[in-house]
Amino acid sequence: MRILYLDLDALTPSHLSCYGYPRQTSPTIDALAAEGVRCTNCYTSDAPCLPSRTAFYQGRFGIQTGVVGHGGTAADPKREGKLRGFRSTYEENSFPRRLQVAGYHTAMISPFGQRHAAHQFYAGFNEIHNTGQGGMEPVERVQPVVEDWLDRNAGRDDWYLHINYWDIHTPYRAPLDYGHPFEDEPLPDYFTDEMIERHVKRAGPHSAQDLGMYSDNDVEKWPRLPLRVTDRASMKQWIDGYDTAIRYVDDQVARIIQKLKDAGVYEDTVVIVSADHGENQCELGIYGEHGTADQGTCNIPMIVKWPGMAAGVVDEGLHYNVDWAPTVMELIGREDLSRPIWDGQSYADTIRTGAEQGRDTLVISQCCHVCQRSVRFDKWLYIRTYCDGFHPFPQDMLFNLDADPREQNNLADQHPDVVREAVYRLSGWHDAQMWKMSQYASDVTDPLWTVIYEGGPQHALFEPGRSPLPKYLDRLEATDRADGAAALREKYADALA
Repeated sequence: MRILYLDLDALTPSHLSCYGYPRQTSPTIDALAAEGVRCTNCYTSDAPCLPSRTAFYQGRFGIQTGVVGHGGTAADPKREGKLRGFRSTYEENSFPRRLQVAGYHTAMISPFGQRHAAHQFYAGFNEIHNTGQGGMEPVERVQPVVEDWLDRNAGRDDWYLHINYWDIHTPYRAPLDYGHPFEDEPLPDYFTDEMIERHVKRAGPHSAQDLGMYSDNDVEKWPRLPLRVTDRASMKQWIDGYDTAIRYVDDQVARIIQKLKDAGVYEDTVVIVSADHGENQCELGIYGEHGTADQGTCNIPMIVKWPGMAAGVVDEGLHYNVDWAPTVMELIGREDLSRPIWDGQSYADTIRTGAEQGRDTLVISQCCHVCQRSVRFDKWLYIRTYCDGFHPFPQDMLFNLDADPREQNNLADQHPDVVREAVYRLSGWHDAQMWKMSQYASDVTDPLWTVIYEGGPQHALFEPGRSPLPKYLDRLEATDRADGAAALREKYADALA
């Protein structure tokens, strides 16, 4: 069996045409979805990049591995201490290592391990092709490496290949000579004038007037993108940039599929299309960032074309990205290689037949831009904020995703019973995680609180001397958002003193 895993960084399913997006952003990915299973409710357990990919290949939640941040203690796995053997648990229990034990040759084309000094990401790989630009490499640098590998290896049996494309990650940088495929197409209807006007007034990193996180977008370096989003024209330019990046990467997927067909192995090759996280494009008033524990950031595509198994199936069950490791082990007939330390739950029968195998509750986390944990159940997304990352977030937010998938209306005050149910589920999850930690980990520390203790999330530090807040307050006041600046000054008075 050959297994190809396409890791399309920052790809949110809500902008794929096969997930109902009105623009035709993804014809190749759409065709793959028609041949397999398309999961609508798959979520990364931990966002964004480093926590997500660590969880995926370790098969474990960030609260267990300790990797929940982009800096500080929580950017590294927990030390194993005196029980560490000749080979680390992070090596022996990793998903790729289990594939090796099953007889697979594992290969990766990605700079990610170097980008974040994340050597646990490389665990279990026979081959690592680092494309060398730390996540800023364009298709033009990645594609020749991909095609060379396939020319040499596609015909072999029992390989697993992870391919990383970065062009969908902000800043959207498809070359200008690629053209403007959505130039004549209007914005989707949910980008209303009222919403744009409301978001222009909003304070917070990567809000409509802060596309550079705490600054304007660099339009000289990234000419496809506007300086700020202030009206329908600039909003269209911004969304066109993201959608064009998706279409540009979709073209590269088409080239890969053709390579497999030319080698005569496409029909016998598993193809998975997924991502480390999505990308907020108005959700919670945020643009071009993956900095919250919400639908926009944590809902990821999961499309699985597996020869001889279900085709044309839409799976609405709730799944984590960490569920994929035990699912694969079951599908290749090696359930014995799944590890008890893993947090995943197999949904192999869904891939085989389309049978429903989803969970009843997911808890998703973010500790790089904010500190949040969220509960996804039924039609609800409940978000608990522990550290707001300079956003105007209350402690409790509740969204009805059936009626409001773009998370514009916080219903927490209107549905206190649902909030209580969500908090109960979150508490139960946390208790279970602390119990498991006491059995498998070297400590019983929740790394979310380590992040807060060390001065806040890496991209929104509130510790004096390291915080971007003082300069950002000046920017808010200079861009007619004095109310936002005043609220932040009051909330972070101790840090600003």
